Amino acid sequence: MKSLFLRFINHLGEQMKINSAKIEKIIADLELIMEACQENEKRYKYQIDRVHDDYKQSAINLVHYLALRSFDLREIQKRLGNLGMSRLAKAESHVMASLIAIRHALLALIGKNSKNRPIPHISIKRGQKIIRKRNKELFGYKTKQRSVRIMVTQPSEAASDFDLVYHAMLAGMNTVRINCAHDEPDNWLGMITHTRKAIEKIGRQCKITMDLGGPKIRTGAIETEPGIIHLRPQKNRKGVITGAVEFWFIADIPENRPFPSKHIPVPEVWMKRLAPDTVVWFTDTRKKKRHAYIHHIEEGRVCAICPNSAYIEQGTLFRIEGDKKTEMIPVGELSPVEKSIILYNDDELLVHKDDWPGAPAKRDETGKLLQIAHIPCTSEEIFTSVNPGDLVFFDDGKIEAIVLKADSASFTVKIIQSGENGSRLRSDKGINFPRAGMGISGLTPKDREDLEFIARYADVVNMSFVNGRQDVEDLIEALRKLKVDNKLGVIFKIETQNAFKNLPEILLTAMQVKPIGVMIARGDLAIECGWRHIGRIQEEILWMCAAAHIPTIWATQVLEKLAKKGIPSRAEITDAVMAQRADCVMLNKGPFIINAIKMLDAILKNMQEYQEKKAPLLPPLETNAIST
Repeated sequence: MKSLFLRFINHLGEQMKINSAKIEKIIADLELIMEACQENEKRYKYQIDRVHDDYKQSAINLVHYLALRSFDLREIQKRLGNLGMSRLAKAESHVMASLIAIRHALLALIGKNSKNRPIPHISIKRGQKIIRKRNKELFGYKTKQRSVRIMVTQPSEAASDFDLVYHAMLAGMNTVRINCAHDEPDNWLGMITHTRKAIEKIGRQCKITMDLGGPKIRTGAIETEPGIIHLRPQKNRKGVITGAVEFWFIADIPENRPFPSKHIPVPEVWMKRLAPDTVVWFTDTRKKKRHAYIHHIEEGRVCAICPNSAYIEQGTLFRIEGDKKTEMIPVGELSPVEKSIILYNDDELLVHKDDWPGAPAKRDETGKLLQIAHIPCTSEEIFTSVNPGDLVFFDDGKIEAIVLKADSASFTVKIIQSGENGSRLRSDKGINFPRAGMGISGLTPKDREDLEFIARYADVVNMSFVNGRQDVEDLIEALRKLKVDNKLGVIFKIETQNAFKNLPEILLTAMQVKPIGVMIARGDLAIECGWRHIGRIQEEILWMCAAAHIPTIWATQVLEKLAKKGIPSRAEITDAVMAQRADCVMLNKGPFIINAIKMLDAILKNMQEYQEKKAPLLPPLETNAIST
């Protein structure tokens, strides 16, 4: 076989005009890269010695890849491509093996033998085999006809609705994701119980992963105002009413509070006088007379139909038509509604540490500004790290601002980018500081508490807000105290600019335990690193993890419109196709999630044969070359 290969290479050389000097230059460049790989082994010896035995070869391959990517490979790639040879574009999982093979072929091409040909730590075939093994360890068995797994975030309803979990698994879900930032342990246990039951019923494996909430930098509470119910009947595109609107009367008793949407609290004794086909009259907040028909009665509530638009507030008076014995009765206290803060370009906003409820800007009768808008922040730690000139993003990047001044208790920002008609800022919205080192640990006291539950019931823990080596060390130490290190899988979410910059040290530190994976949180990364960088960054993370033989999860807004609205966009279908290059794809919750799972399953199966067909050009790896 070896002599046949050499004869083929010699024949190829005879058929081509070989410029030996140029080929020798390529060989010299490759040997320089190989020397750099060896030097990197020495440089990272301490980290390599600390990794789990099963990851030793992967750690060595990762540092080889880092050495490879310290060079600008584009010219070498073009020259190798002109010779019809491998261009190192898919060498991530077997760097040294690829370098040795190409060097050997080039030497043969100019009639030279490769003396003392070194043996790589990982062969090309073994590199591919390792990543398949790691996928199985972390995600379990793959679905027939597709190797990429599907992870699905569980909604609160999954705690009480077994059919939802069952049909999601039938549709193609391989892994459930439970987010500890939402719901409570009783809800999580309900989701897990339903997952285990579905596994048993279907006879198919499904891993359970649970997210640690991590430190959440979010907007705090905003002032509330009295609730108003707006009844909106159906209208056609000309504005003509085509269908009545349904609402409910409910007894105004403490046990019923807070009231669900379109539920109007009234005295229980009055509600009991209502019967099907009864007509009730009222005057809404605009002084418009309106009526409604009682449609049917259920236990504890009465369904009514209103044919016209109406606004109802606390104190609105209702009377029963033709019932002279019943006085007009007032509507009880409606659930208060939280205000929103509308922000325009050049507006200022005060963000403060104390829990003083936020409020919109206040102006006098002439429009003169009396007080700028303000809002609390849920994380007290950030105030010592914010400086004038820092960029700040609110609500997934919808609002961009710059810090004007800051102290230990607050900071003031100027809005530099909002919607055309302003942007609404509400409570519990994320705040990102892409250029500021917040110095916040990725493991909070609540995370440590939740970790005990996760260690008992889940297969994998997902760690949020990983920024560097110390965050990984903290989690590993916590797992060791619980005696579940190397038993509980760990997925590290890469969602900040610092996490991307520190990814090599994060991976090398994480390799102390197994199995491990990386989630590419593309939404937060786009905000942190800048929208124009996200395409390159997600590619670099995929390549670096492939070099470490660490499975990856493609996350954030995959088929989101389909999951939430029932109809996909062309752009998100293309995005789902691109997700094929990861090892697992995460879907978020939505009322049409089963349709989204089925669509993603079909796309991944259809694209299975095309997964390896990519050959990008590789400039030097620059994790620091990011500017928002």
